[in-house]
Amino acid sequence: MRTDNLIGVQARTPRSPEQPGGTAHPVGPVRGATGSGWPADASTVRALADADQPALIRQHRAVRGPEMKLFASAAEMRAIPRSAEFRNGGVSFWYREPGLPERRAALPGAADYDVCIVGGGYTGLWCAYYLKRAQPDLRVAVLEREFAGFGASGRNGGWLSAEFAGSRRRLAEAHGKGAVIALQRAMMASVDEVIATAEAEGIDADIVKGGMRMVATNPAQRARLEEEVRYLHEWGYWPEDVFMIEHGHEPRLQVDGALLASYSPHAARIQPAKLALGLAAAVERLGVDIFEDTAVTEIRPRVGERRPVAVTAGGEVRADHVIRATEGFTSTLQGRRREWLPMNSSMIVTEPLAEETWKHIGWEGREVLGDAAHAYCYAQRTADDRIAIGGRGVPYRFGSRQDAGGGTPPQAIAELWRVLARLFPVASDVPVAHAWSGVLGVPRDWCPTVHLDPETGLGWAGGYVGSGVTAANLAGRTLRDLVLGHRSELTRLPWVGRSVRGWEPEPLRWVGTQVVYGLYRTADRRESDRVCHTSRFADLATRISGR
Repeated sequence: MRTDNLIGVQARTPRSPEQPGGTAHPVGPVRGATGSGWPADASTVRALADADQPALIRQHRAVRGPEMKLFASAAEMRAIPRSAEFRNGGVSFWYREPGLPERRAALPGAADYDVCIVGGGYTGLWCAYYLKRAQPDLRVAVLEREFAGFGASGRNGGWLSAEFAGSRRRLAEAHGKGAVIALQRAMMASVDEVIATAEAEGIDADIVKGGMRMVATNPAQRARLEEEVRYLHEWGYWPEDVFMIEHGHEPRLQVDGALLASYSPHAARIQPAKLALGLAAAVERLGVDIFEDTAVTEIRPRVGERRPVAVTAGGEVRADHVIRATEGFTSTLQGRRREWLPMNSSMIVTEPLAEETWKHIGWEGREVLGDAAHAYCYAQRTADDRIAIGGRGVPYRFGSRQDAGGGTPPQAIAELWRVLARLFPVASDVPVAHAWSGVLGVPRDWCPTVHLDPETGLGWAGGYVGSGVTAANLAGRTLRDLVLGHRSELTRLPWVGRSVRGWEPEPLRWVGTQVVYGLYRTADRRESDRVCHTSRFADLATRISGR
């Protein structure tokens, strides 16, 4: 999960004339192409399917290895090589080396602080870190219902990248293009900020700044990738920040069927759990109180002389400011069920590959790797020479339900293995060692936000839609300035102070997830073996999602 993605279940689609550069995702609003509500009727889908037929049979078939399918049979799932110590869930693979941490004490009773942060993931920890660094006498508490790093921060794909979710044009309409470019440049700087802070705090998170490589494995993907690079050059990426590379570019990374790739130096591979555990320890050293096994059920605003409060079974915590940093778990708070959608993302990791296999693949630069499919994947070469890959999964559970333990459905494991085998056939026999899933937060307009309301004393940050590893650091520094009342370049960024309406009630959002995600998968299958342009099914999914 890429958060970034958790990241990873979102989808890439072609630009539309109305929204150049927009990225569509597999859950959308309740409006179809006709404006009468989704799903689109069968005649619309049949018409799009007819239009999807190519005028000329493509001569090049870029996809090799296992065929892209919607479902896996029981026999296919049994055929997936799994190690003798295969695990499913158990939070994530990233905790197998350091081990699950010994839990800190729970909140002993009612308490009073200057700042109370709800959520012990990257956002909450970075916010606490920068507040205490800026004002050491500030009394700061972090309340976490499990342990610090339990959620997306300890399960993501390890992409410390400058990508951010949301429509640049939507942000520019409210704040101007220059402000959006400033946000992009701030994201680039945040990659280096995380790396520098980890080094300064002695956090060994297996960080290698090898950049990010995105590959196209069929003509439709190639066209989208070239368009994406041109678009990014208009929105804050200079030519040296992202560019196209041909096959054989050094350092070599052998992806089967790759026609073209883009490269950006503004990314690093990390070990997510090590970063979360190290950051939590650094925050404690600064004097922040972290209470684990402390579930917050409700956050109440300031009312008159009564300060804001975080409500837990162990007592109420009152503070001048209460910051919500709950990302994909926001729906568990009272009154917040429809605020951010808890989107699921899944990953698998192999056993270490043999030296001869790595000689064939290359990947000596340790870049993070993704593809230009609509339901794209994300991958990294780990410090101990495994391949970790994520992206497909069950995108959403009815009623915003969550599997806190990280268990992954067999169908999702099979699909991820097929992607691995397609991109790296030479590694298709390497056993899968672990599978896991997690949730990420998705706002209704798909744009992340940072906010502090001086009247209520409540603040929040998140909705990263799978691009949160870097964004959480930038959000933490921005919350610091907002809490301390400092007007800065960060507080003027266009994601500050945005308000978004909630998601539609069930069963609409569940149906929408299934329909749109299915359309994107269908588009990927058709592009892999039938059409040389972006599939009309992807266009339909974009219109249904309304993003």
